[in-house]
Amino acid sequence: MSEQEKVVDSSDEAARRLAAVLSDEAIDNLLADAESSGTPVDGVHGLLNRLTSRVLERALETEMTDHLGYEPGDPAGRGSGNSRNGRSAKTVATTAGPVNVTVPRDRNSTFAPQIVPKHSRRVGAIEDIILSLYARGLSTREIEAHLKEIYDINTSPALISKITDVVVDEITLWQNRPVDEVYPIVYVDAIRIRVRDRGSVTLKSAHLVVGVDVDGLKDVLGIWIAAEEGAKFWAHVLTQLRNRGLRDVLILCCDGLTGLPDAARSVFDKVTVQTCVVHVIRNTMRFISYGDRKKVATAMRHIYTAPGVAAAEIALKEFEQNFGQQYPGAIEVWKNAWNEFIPFLDYPAELRRIVYTTNLIESINYQLRKITKTRGHFPDDDAAMKLLFLGIRNISRKRGGASGTGTHGWKKALNFLVVEFPGRLT
Repeated sequence: MSEQEKVVDSSDEAARRLAAVLSDEAIDNLLADAESSGTPVDGVHGLLNRLTSRVLERALETEMTDHLGYEPGDPAGRGSGNSRNGRSAKTVATTAGPVNVTVPRDRNSTFAPQIVPKHSRRVGAIEDIILSLYARGLSTREIEAHLKEIYDINTSPALISKITDVVVDEITLWQNRPVDEVYPIVYVDAIRIRVRDRGSVTLKSAHLVVGVDVDGLKDVLGIWIAAEEGAKFWAHVLTQLRNRGLRDVLILCCDGLTGLPDAARSVFDKVTVQTCVVHVIRNTMRFISYGDRKKVATAMRHIYTAPGVAAAEIALKEFEQNFGQQYPGAIEVWKNAWNEFIPFLDYPAELRRIVYTTNLIESINYQLRKITKTRGHFPDDDAAMKLLFLGIRNISRKRGGASGTGTHGWKKALNFLVVEFPGRLT
């Protein structure tokens, strides 16, 4: 059992013990009194709201006693230099709705409550709810409407934006955290987003870099947003990863991103750049009419399933002879991608299945597109990064942690990698 699971079990057990403190008879009496007085169970003026208020006030009184060191009315407090000094009322937002509480004060104004911190207007899971809704693609105005409708809590888009800003420091730490020295395979892919820049909305690319470690676990190494890509941009990204501890990459799998192959070889001189075969097929199909798609797909299959480079070249010549005159653009796609395609042909089937496509990273991008497509555009790069990071964090939690899931057939692929790249997987 993981440490996180132990904490959850411990919390559940504590909650069960607390729930058992009130007997069934006491609960029945509370419900009967509420019914006779016309008090609803839930809602802003309901029984649960009043109970939440009482629990918070009792907790605050306990904190004050701990702060002063003596109970109310205890003679031990005489001459202590500090004492209780009345109470102040405030309303805080909770999942039970707005709750009115009275907060005790001390004469020296040194009391700093923890359960309802000074200047705080929110307690409980409200901030977590806001972050969760934001991470699922809701805009600040949609979250404002949701909180008002469900919890009767008055907020504003500015306040919600301020709450989500708590992840800014977390993003900085995440983007600069140390990484492994060696990743056998690294995938690079991007999604397109609209960002306001210098008064106009422009299309930018959010590039994700995902590494597969020696145990086959996948880890998102970072996100980089840019309007244009090129060798200079990719040299910056890869140098940043190198400064974070990455010393070697065996295979870099990407989709013919401009300048990436040359930049990768300049930073990691032994890296093998492999273009995504699925992307080559998709790009080819853009030039093919619907009626010929099945025939073209069958012909292309002979290229990427060829046992070696020589056989693939023969299959490409046949493909060009059959379709080159009708679809010259399709042939050009294969010729442009050829140098980064052929490394794949030297690999056994177990490794081919892993590197022939960036579908692993595209599954992440698919989920990120779901939360970004509802936005017309982002006000700036930071807002886009905030949403993408929260989306990645949600995906990681669903997949069992920061490293996510394993890689199917990894052990067989790893054995080949050890032989093919001797001395580099220490």
